[in-house]
Amino acid sequence: MEFIRIDISGPVATITIDRPKALNALTPQVLDELSQALEVVNTDEVRAVILTGAGEKAFAAGADIKEFPSFGPFQAQEFAVRGQNLTRKLEAFPKPVIAAINGFALGGGCELALACHMRVASEKAKLGQPEVNLGVMAGFGGSQRLPRLVGKGVALEMLTTGRVLDATEALRVGLVNAVTTAEELLPTCIKIGEQIAGKAPRAVALTLEAVNRGLNMTLEEGLNLEAQLFALTFTTEDMQEGTRAFIDKRKPKFTGK
Repeated sequence: MEFIRIDISGPVATITIDRPKALNALTPQVLDELSQALEVVNTDEVRAVILTGAGEKAFAAGADIKEFPSFGPFQAQEFAVRGQNLTRKLEAFPKPVIAAINGFALGGGCELALACHMRVASEKAKLGQPEVNLGVMAGFGGSQRLPRLVGKGVALEMLTTGRVLDATEALRVGLVNAVTTAEELLPTCIKIGEQIAGKAPRAVALTLEAVNRGLNMTLEEGLNLEAQLFALTFTTEDMQEGTRAFIDKRKPKFTGK
């Protein structure tokens, strides 16, 4: 891969978009390489993933706008579907993905962060969907995921004005989980990843499934799904280990079985 770097340290993998001179802009090649990187880290050994951008300025500053003038409607739809396929893959990934937002997360970059399961931002982060400034709209899922995360009113304001939020406001509206200094961003994300890694992998994966699928269901349907997935955890060796460890007052040793 030319533009993606993968680092694995114990149970936590870090995927870095490595185009700092281009503010980690999302070309079709970058999208494809990110999809490939997710396949690489989808192993039993990796239990949490961090997604970030290289350099100090950007997580991902969106699509490479220089390509847009050559697009017709067909090329534009093809590009949107390519980005949506990646964000769907991120959202449905069986291990928690934490976005470490180290700078600009704009347009497609913000949509990439929205598809992650958690978002931690540095104090320097800027998040927004400024596509309307270019005469276009969000195409990688922003019009759908942003309202689900921050509510319809805030989402529509961001999507129709193009207003960019700083880290403090992003935290206030629920767009990010936490804000740290630039120096503490990755250590904070790694700490979260390590906490997740200490839990039962199947229980974590089924929790992700319950939340993702349940958001598109009625409450009654979601509760039925939860009961079914809860029952599945009782077929695992990790459930036996976790309950025995609790009774024995010791730390459990989960194996993912």
